[in-house]
Amino acid sequence: MLFFAFGIVSCGTDTDAGEFVVGSDYLAVNNKVILIDTVTVEMSTINFDSLITSNQSRILIGSYEDPLFGKVKSNSYFQLASDSYSLINSSSDTEGTNYVFDSISMILKYDNYYYGDTTKVQTFNIHQLLQKVKPNTDDDYFYNNSALNYSSESLGTISYKPRPVEKDSINIKMNAAFGEALFQKFKKRDITDFDNFTEYLKGLVLVPSTENSSSIIGFGLTSKVRLYYSKYLGDDIDSYVKDFSIVDATKQFNAISLDKTGTLIQNLPVSNSRLSSLLTNNQSYIQSGTGVACRIDFPNIKQLKYISDKGAIVDAKLILKPVNNTYSEKFPLSDSLRVYVADKLNRISGTLNTTSGTPLYAMLNKQSDEFNENVGYSLSVGGFLQKEMLKQSDSRSSLIFVLPNIYKAVNRLVLGDQKHLNNKIQLKIYYLSY
Repeated sequence: MLFFAFGIVSCGTDTDAGEFVVGSDYLAVNNKVILIDTVTVEMSTINFDSLITSNQSRILIGSYEDPLFGKVKSNSYFQLASDSYSLINSSSDTEGTNYVFDSISMILKYDNYYYGDTTKVQTFNIHQLLQKVKPNTDDDYFYNNSALNYSSESLGTISYKPRPVEKDSINIKMNAAFGEALFQKFKKRDITDFDNFTEYLKGLVLVPSTENSSSIIGFGLTSKVRLYYSKYLGDDIDSYVKDFSIVDATKQFNAISLDKTGTLIQNLPVSNSRLSSLLTNNQSYIQSGTGVACRIDFPNIKQLKYISDKGAIVDAKLILKPVNNTYSEKFPLSDSLRVYVADKLNRISGTLNTTSGTPLYAMLNKQSDEFNENVGYSLSVGGFLQKEMLKQSDSRSSLIFVLPNIYKAVNRLVLGDQKHLNNKIQLKIYYLSY
């Protein structure tokens, strides 16, 4: 440790091209640890082709207009099932004529996730699917860009102010004619099993209004459709309920879309390319649910091996800075970022790991200061850069940064690059020359 501490020397050489230039004074250094903080870091924004949003155990419903990312919207599709397909548990009941339909409702239970402004009214409608909740041939998943056909007729609508951390559920009264027809199918025993049921009711979709919605809310898969009915025997009335739930999580997915028109990322290219931060106001963008991610490249890292005949990167710290005024109580910062290794075509090869194989995360430092200068995500990249420096081939790997709940949330983040006025990305490399 003493050797490490006494050996630190600061390197401040740079050129207009942004390249690290190896000087003769550094070549003469022996058995020293050199601090290098002038290596070029390139930042860009990419967009994954699609994200798996089925089997994520969350119904996401809502829409809002983001001043930086554009119009965000999430429809939620799901298949229903019941624990029995008769009006009462006993299939020997002979008094079916005494059953009458009362009402039908959807009960959605908050799972405490929300994003955006929940002080404003949100409106959404329930629609009946016209096709079964079934993935495409040779596929087992649904994606954020998946969609199923549904009826234009609304089976129920609600306008409400979300209270995701105060109430446990909301209740949407559904169309009585729809409920009566479903009730009669059970009463007449036209529906006796799951196959009969899904043939008649293939599924439902929740579709938000885009006119007065300003948030996206999460609900749990314990949500259900509840059918209320009664049994009359003379003056006696017995009330019953029949629940239809999301039994198979793989048959529930969220279609999350992003209309980037008019934003700095509206020209985001196809998934195997990238949009340089130099074209987006020296910023890079990340958003869960829509596949927007930040890519970081180290184009000149191989030059470091020429510092001395024998040397190694013993440590390196990368600090990513959220851009001031892009986060708030409505758009909070995540506590961490997931990090992946990818090739030049954004093809993921795996997570960035420690030497023991544990995934590394960029962790947020939220220590308060007057100008938010200490707010940033810190990540150790020494092992990654050492491998990149010693590569014999011309290939280079990049780092891809995403938010932790990339498949079931819509959180977003804006980061500054090396030329950003106030929130510059930083890279500090400790190079041992021996």
